Amino acid sequence: MSAIPMGVYVPGDTVIHRMNPSRKFMLLITYIIMSTVFIGSLPGAATCLLAVTALVAVARIPVRTAWGQIWPALPLLAFFAGFQWWRQGFEPAAVGFLLITSSIMAATLLTLTTRVSAMMDALDDTLRPLERFGFPAGKVSLAMSLTIRLIPLQLATVREVLDARKARGAGMSFSAFGVPVVVRSIRRAQRISDALLARGVDD
Repeated sequence: MSAIPMGVYVPGDTVIHRMNPSRKFMLLITYIIMSTVFIGSLPGAATCLLAVTALVAVARIPVRTAWGQIWPALPLLAFFAGFQWWRQGFEPAAVGFLLITSSIMAATLLTLTTRVSAMMDALDDTLRPLERFGFPAGKVSLAMSLTIRLIPLQLATVREVLDARKARGAGMSFSAFGVPVVVRSIRRAQRISDALLARGVDD
């Protein structure tokens, strides 16, 4: 799971680990918005990337773990950067690539230094005042929690099926890949549904 995005929490006692999850989440959103709106030069984008990298070092995240969380997105980012280079030139492509990469690193830093339960508690505390207006804060928090938890589990399932397919020599057979993934996903969804119903959570 350490090589699967959002699939690992790195325990620690650094200042980033101790920061309130709500504050970390708000800082993440603020960083993404501010860097997208106000950074338009290559030196500025490179500075953003270096700054986030420095925060990863401050949090004492192992290099292998941090890289394992980030690299799956890089091929797709490189593809879009190449397309933008062809359409608009090198600098806009490089700026976009660096800013998106730094945003992904910042989001990864949040998940690496914050337990999912703590993030969901913070989200629940933030949304609870809206309940007076009829907003289903509890259900939204539960949905977000399940979504965050299921992303790494689903990616782990895909990786397991790919490994099993290679072991059986199935090659590039779509059925050997798609059918097991769908079946396992449906079974997991059924188990989660049964567990929620057993705890009195309606649909």
